[in-house]
Amino acid sequence: MLRLGLEVLSQQRQRSLLATLREIFGVTMDWRDMLRVGLEGLSHHRLRAVLTTLGVMFGVAAVIAMLTIGEGAKRKALGMYNALGVNNIIVRDKNLSDAELEAVRARFSFGLSLTDAEAIRRIVPGVVDVAPQAERDVEAKSGGKTTKVTLVGVSHAFQRVFKTVADNGEFLIRDQHDREVRVCVLGAEVARTLFPIEEPIGRRVKLNDQWFEVVGTMASKALFTETVGELAARNLNQDVYIPLSAFLRRFSKENDLASQIDQLTVQVSETERLLEAAEVVRRILYRRHHSNTDFDLVIPFELLKQEERERRIYNIVLGSIAAISLLVGGIGIMNIMLATVLERTREIGLRRALGAKRHDILVQLLVEAVGLSLAGGLFGILLGVGMAVFIDAIAEFETIISPVALVLAFGLSGAVGVLSGTFPARRAAFVNPIDALRYE
Repeated sequence: MLRLGLEVLSQQRQRSLLATLREIFGVTMDWRDMLRVGLEGLSHHRLRAVLTTLGVMFGVAAVIAMLTIGEGAKRKALGMYNALGVNNIIVRDKNLSDAELEAVRARFSFGLSLTDAEAIRRIVPGVVDVAPQAERDVEAKSGGKTTKVTLVGVSHAFQRVFKTVADNGEFLIRDQHDREVRVCVLGAEVARTLFPIEEPIGRRVKLNDQWFEVVGTMASKALFTETVGELAARNLNQDVYIPLSAFLRRFSKENDLASQIDQLTVQVSETERLLEAAEVVRRILYRRHHSNTDFDLVIPFELLKQEERERRIYNIVLGSIAAISLLVGGIGIMNIMLATVLERTREIGLRRALGAKRHDILVQLLVEAVGLSLAGGLFGILLGVGMAVFIDAIAEFETIISPVALVLAFGLSGAVGVLSGTFPARRAAFVNPIDALRYE
């Protein structure tokens, strides 16, 4: 009974002492004091703070790298498919072996032709224009320089359908098609190879055994990806464009069984009608070619949507990796804050004894956790931007640094700090001041 009475007396004395301290040092912390105290807590353990922020830093850098790479891939895909025309339907002559070609011709199909283009233009609803083109691999010569090129004969509709503009000079005009004029427009690589120093406009180029005058050159274009089927092998920078009328008159077929033209590009007025128009085009050609499928039909808009779906899956995978890095960083912050609470139990008790409220302790500890996280976020942004620039320079893969990506990554780092610091901060705020002062 005596021991119990002494303990009760001791507790009463402790309470009296706390009350006296509050009267003497009664302090109410404002937000500036809480911020200062929280930052001082971080500065006293610099190495621990740096190591704790690494998880958040790498997570934020991974988020930024993922978003910049994804945006760059999206921009590149849009550029390629816009070059093909998102409102276009492309019909390619199928690449058949000699035996298959003989079998198809024996079944009364003579391949793609200008009459096919006219039938599609006349019958298919919603068609704006049809641009036929023919292709040959030829040798281009000028001034002692020689290079292999793809010669492309295009009609006057080609420029309207693809919105083609020459980078230097002018593209082919309708009058040149009508009069079968021997003029050409060079792709970017062809122009650099044949005319590395000289101005190519007005010069003459020999294509096999035919001379053509250069009237324009094209800007460099991106290569197509594997999703475009037969177009994957095309390097548009190695193309040389001439009027289709001059092509058909001056360049003979590679063999007697070859088709008259190699591609038909059908432009449709509305994207919503693409699938319907593509099915009509397929049926027309199937009937005109006597039930032979000696052609391939490509819809760039559908390919673009397919690539977007695939890229969304890649983004989910990359995002999951980044989320795991942020989770690891958050666990590290929570772990270090729990250790901090244990280390500073007596300090927390003293602050409570001097008048600090639970809210003050909670905010002080949250400031430390969020400070760690935001520091990791800032360094993560620098690392992520550096990675994007490095990838762009070394891998020659375009990366787009979006302000939205930076804001999102920084916001995620702040959220990690708040979530990971809430539990340790609440635990510290609810510490009994008397028990804390007695803690060893």
